[in-house]
Amino acid sequence: SESLQSQLKYFPEKTLIIGDEAHNLGSRKLEESLPRNIGLRLALSATPERHFDEEGTEAILNYFGPVLPPELTLRDAIKQGALVRYLYHPILVELTEWETRAYARLTTKIGWALWLANQDGKNIDNDEDVTSLLIQRSRLIGAAANKLTALKNIMKNRLHTSHTLFYCGDGTVETEPLIYAKQKEEVVRILGSELGYRVNTYTAETPLKERERLRRKFEAGELQGLVAIKCLDEGVDIPAIQNAIILASSRNPRQFIQRRGRVLRPYPGKERATLFDTIVLPPDLGRETQEVERNLLRKELSRFLEFADLADNAGEARLKLLKVQKRYGLLDL
Repeated sequence: SESLQSQLKYFPEKTLIIGDEAHNLGSRKLEESLPRNIGLRLALSATPERHFDEEGTEAILNYFGPVLPPELTLRDAIKQGALVRYLYHPILVELTEWETRAYARLTTKIGWALWLANQDGKNIDNDEDVTSLLIQRSRLIGAAANKLTALKNIMKNRLHTSHTLFYCGDGTVETEPLIYAKQKEEVVRILGSELGYRVNTYTAETPLKERERLRRKFEAGELQGLVAIKCLDEGVDIPAIQNAIILASSRNPRQFIQRRGRVLRPYPGKERATLFDTIVLPPDLGRETQEVERNLLRKELSRFLEFADLADNAGEARLKLLKVQKRYGLLDL
């Protein structure tokens, strides 16, 4: 706030400044407001690197200094009891015919944008055209209609469960030809009206008092599930979550970690969590775009594989992901 900023210059040099969720401090506006006269600085973040923002990442490291060794990994956190063990079930989803055509158009544009960026000597991570196209394609994948079919198939055998988080994207899905609806609304309809699973939405628009009421009902089991969007990416903690179905897709490493990490928080009586992760299989678009796809998919798939490796059912989870590795020749991961 401006009132805090106005007081910072009066703080002695030996004041300690702690930057919580420090990855946010790399934005230009916030980075410029960081006090330079305070010498003791500590940044807290699960993922200090800013997605598609090398300059912002560099600004954070320049201000707070390098990451302190040893880095605490997911394996370390589970071993130390800071997070619970988990079962991991990757659910592979194909695009519809319409989605495949839209995906192909965007992929072709991405290929051209990458080529132009390379020709101009630009940093691909900071190229606005590439970033914009990747975000468009990520939204398409996030709202893939067949994720709703996968949701039904998962939940029809899990209607006895409770303490379940359904993590949605903010996009629209084509529920019938030329009929569109918000993914969140469709998830609530399927769970509540079709399957009789007791759920409510939990989003950034939900008033704070209502959030607290929903959280208590969820912890008590009166509500079996919460349907959430981005408000659980950071800053909101509901450790009673025991099960999660992740329908939202994100290429952002921070969101990937936060969305899954939220489910692994310890809670009385919670020995193990269960995660179902819907993963869209990119369609085979031919030789021209395959190399572009492989390079874009490599980092994302490596995160899924790492998460699978640490699960109690690691062998089963890796076997599911092997299909993606084979399709794109990524068996070296």
